[in-house]
Amino acid sequence: MKLYETLAADIASQIAQGVIREGEKIPSVRQTSQHHNLSVSTVIRAFLLLESQGVIESRPQSGYFVRRKPALQASAAADTAAPNGPADMARGETLDTSEFVLTTLRSINQGSVPLGSPYPDPASFPWARLNQYANSLARRAGQMGMTADLPPGNPELIRQIARRHLENGLPVDAGEIIITTGATEALNLCLQAVAPPGSVIAVESPTYYALLQAIERMRMQVVEIPTDPVAGIDLEALERAIVERGVAACMVMPNFQNPQGYQMSDERKRAMVEMLARHDVPVIENDVYHELYYGDVHPTSLKNYDTRGLVLHCNSFSKTLSPANRIGWALPGRYRAEVEKLKFLNTLNTPALPQLAIAEYLKNDGYDYHLRKVRKAYAQNASIMATAVRRFFPPGTYVSTPVGGYLLWVNLPDGIQALELYARAQERGISVGAGNIFATGDAFQHCIRLNYSYPWTAEVEAAVRTLGLLAGELANCAPRQKANL
Repeated sequence: MKLYETLAADIASQIAQGVIREGEKIPSVRQTSQHHNLSVSTVIRAFLLLESQGVIESRPQSGYFVRRKPALQASAAADTAAPNGPADMARGETLDTSEFVLTTLRSINQGSVPLGSPYPDPASFPWARLNQYANSLARRAGQMGMTADLPPGNPELIRQIARRHLENGLPVDAGEIIITTGATEALNLCLQAVAPPGSVIAVESPTYYALLQAIERMRMQVVEIPTDPVAGIDLEALERAIVERGVAACMVMPNFQNPQGYQMSDERKRAMVEMLARHDVPVIENDVYHELYYGDVHPTSLKNYDTRGLVLHCNSFSKTLSPANRIGWALPGRYRAEVEKLKFLNTLNTPALPQLAIAEYLKNDGYDYHLRKVRKAYAQNASIMATAVRRFFPPGTYVSTPVGGYLLWVNLPDGIQALELYARAQERGISVGAGNIFATGDAFQHCIRLNYSYPWTAEVEAAVRTLGLLAGELANCAPRQKANL
């Protein structure tokens, strides 16, 4: 078996034998890495496996502990994770992104400082007003027909979305809009519509990890295109990949990209759409941060420059209005009929009540007023967070300069492993997004992503200061770490 499975089996066996008892703390990631002469990523992978099997649990600011009554799970881990031989022991391991993200989110739910969260501060959303609409509509739910929530979606919500696009400078045909269960479903449906299994899909590097997961899940191949943290994706490299690799489609985030935060210029957006049109290659545009700009001018989308229906625009209200309702939409261009069919086949519908509640809010309440408040808060927090990172982190640390969204990309000095910083931070009740999950290789293992959507409190400042101190410690012992890894 793989190296991390061997380690997991050893720990599970010790627990089953009573060497480590129920409720006891197990050695930290750092200690385990040193004692077993393993990389931090391998240890984290083993801990994630044990946690998913219910053998151990993570406690913020405390570390990992043996769960109560874990005997069955421990036996299962020991039975299924025995090594095959020395050749397998020598293999390098790949971090399981899904387990990594789930562990991070669980730690946030248990009270960790949410610097690693991919979601905005829930306190910024108008929950009370949306709930009022939902409750009022629920009392009249009996009046809704059985087919009220079938694709393409609620007509009033579609009308409000089309109107919103028009106000933002993008006239769209309301008949093109398909309501989805969040932007993630929109992205998945569009990917299914444009390419069969085995196709080559081009993405930015680094990119949002959910895109990599979607491509892998659909048994497609990914080609990662170098991406500048200011200008965006390298268009020349993208065109070479189209010609040389036979790229079937692209997936990009031109506005306030996750994780780097850049915004492509209008000129580059236009050039990208024109280049893809020459090759007849569709592009799936993830534009979920579109409304979270800091300046006075609303950004354009790739869809603004599309004349051939090759841009499949995906968006949602999850980052601006209500993540709980999971309402997104797609403007799939020439692929509209296929996306609507796939929506019906995959999930049948999107629940009608959340659609209606958001439609009522857009029609009757001050969405623009709400957005102005959110943008102002995020812009202030971006400046404060960047200043704090420059102040507390070791020399050689570089940070992005976001002009929208709520995510800060941090390049750590050479020799600092993001996964080890992640592990040490987890032990102190602080979550971070390790750069390893934003690419298939190890190009960003020295980077982290920080969420600054939450109010700047003493707790958040202390967490950033602690991260800086931990990064400094890792920088000082980097040569020894490299030798161990």
